[in-house]
Amino acid sequence: MKVGLIGLGAMGAPMARHLHERGRLTVVGNRTQAKADALATELKVRAARSADNFADCEVVVLCVSLDIDVIENVNALANVLKAGSVVVDHSTVSVQTARRAATALAEHGIGFVDAPVSGGAEGARNGKLSVMAGGDAAVLAQVRPVLEAYAARISHMGETGAGQATKAVNQVLVAGINEAVCEGLALGEKLGLDPEVLLPTLMAGAAGNWFLDMRGATMLRSEFAPGFKNAHMLKDLRIVQAIARDSGLRTPTLEQALADYAELVERGQGDADTSALITLKRGG
Repeated sequence: MKVGLIGLGAMGAPMARHLHERGRLTVVGNRTQAKADALATELKVRAARSADNFADCEVVVLCVSLDIDVIENVNALANVLKAGSVVVDHSTVSVQTARRAATALAEHGIGFVDAPVSGGAEGARNGKLSVMAGGDAAVLAQVRPVLEAYAARISHMGETGAGQATKAVNQVLVAGINEAVCEGLALGEKLGLDPEVLLPTLMAGAAGNWFLDMRGATMLRSEFAPGFKNAHMLKDLRIVQAIARDSGLRTPTLEQALADYAELVERGQGDADTSALITLKRGG
């Protein structure tokens, strides 16, 4: 199965490497051409310069930032991919964007799976992502061997858009955990607790979670190299807010997280890791 991948950021580049290890990667593309050229040279695959370079792919994987990026790529690919091929979108976008993309591709006989992921840059590097897929079950089965190159779990959540709806739920939980962990650790600092004893003690009990495990030590050292950027979290939470707006639910955790990540971006920390949230909790 020939696979192309568009979007070579913190998630896309390791995904491409996993696909290459499986012998599936044919072509890579990126908005910044130099990044595509460098990875293509490293992996000895083609670097795309236009959608035409994906014409021989049976599957094209998208891992881009914004809704408009997804639609632009989908519209371009619709004119070059063969009928029966599939576009898999790992971006986090709105449910409406996923449905719009699926409709545009279906007009050309091309399948579509909205398949946002969770697990962060570490999950991508380790091939342990959780994939939340929406779309036709048969189309998902067709591309499952591709997803298995970098996923620990692949879940079919329902029709097109269900993957993005699941990611919205995921991001509410992630945002809430981040708020609690950063607030708790800031309190631990104020109380003078030794982080080398505090962190393993917390992880051994009911407070244990991925964010505390993966980011606790670095945030206490004020090291915020991005695994997942604040700007991306803010973008995701705005999508969640739009999805939740008409639900009638009370979402104070979501609203607090939106305010906090907006403040971090305003402070020039958009490219820092989400664990930089602790700087707000410290009162700085």
